[in-house]
Amino acid sequence: MPPMDIRWAEHRIEKLGKEARRLWRRRSDLSSVFEALARFGYGARGFVYVSIGVILMMTAHDLTSQTAGSTGVVETLARQPFGRVWLTALGIGLWAFVLWRVLQSVFDADNEGRDLAAIGKRAGQAISGLVYGLLASTVFELLDEVNSNPTASDVSENQEKARALMELPFGQAMLVGVGLVILSVGIGNVVRGIRNDFGRDLRCSESICKRVVPLGHIGYVARGLAYFPLAGLVMLAGFRDRASEITSFGGALESVETLPAGPWLLSAAALGLMAFGAYAFVEGRFRRIRPPRDLDLT
Repeated sequence: MPPMDIRWAEHRIEKLGKEARRLWRRRSDLSSVFEALARFGYGARGFVYVSIGVILMMTAHDLTSQTAGSTGVVETLARQPFGRVWLTALGIGLWAFVLWRVLQSVFDADNEGRDLAAIGKRAGQAISGLVYGLLASTVFELLDEVNSNPTASDVSENQEKARALMELPFGQAMLVGVGLVILSVGIGNVVRGIRNDFGRDLRCSESICKRVVPLGHIGYVARGLAYFPLAGLVMLAGFRDRASEITSFGGALESVETLPAGPWLLSAAALGLMAFGAYAFVEGRFRRIRPPRDLDLT
């Protein structure tokens, strides 16, 4: 090979090496950004559930009239000093969690694969992202409507949707079906809480994992059981053709207080939801967060 061609080839190899290193650094930078956003998002999720648990515990012992549930948390934050700052941070954190759910469900960030079980899990992550997206939207809407009551708005909107659904052919049956879907979500959480190996997704020492993994089991079982009252009320509304019996997640939980030993049941639910929130903080610190292989970062 002539000397000119050798120098040209060496120059091209050196240039390609520099380009490869630049792209690798860019990939690493974006991966770090995704990881930071995901961890911030888990923290926001944990804050919401710990707050729901605290409000629910106070409700069980008649220490507050505030409604439990995610919108109740938002409403409570809005009334605190520096409420706008808290809401802005929470809203950004929730949108960060939504982005992470997109990476998990669409780009398979957890490397679940494409078998039936993996598709079911990724579909659940997509639905979770939609729910948290709606909550994040509520947070930012409240920033523009300081005097609004999101909890009351939630209940009235749910009742209006139920009435519209029941006006359709087989509307009552469809409303009962909605209740069954909510029930299946609750059962899915309970099953996950019992069977899932939470330590698999954590990067922590054996001693730390042994202490924090039980929070995941308790938290998911508690969150699953917390869906049952809402599912029951929705199905009952369908059977009775009464949209007025529809309420919010927090309102359904608080209806448990009217049962025998209701305050104790409500207290147990509050502790379980706080455990779920605490486990979200654990995930924010120790979860294995990898860049999706199918995402083009170049």
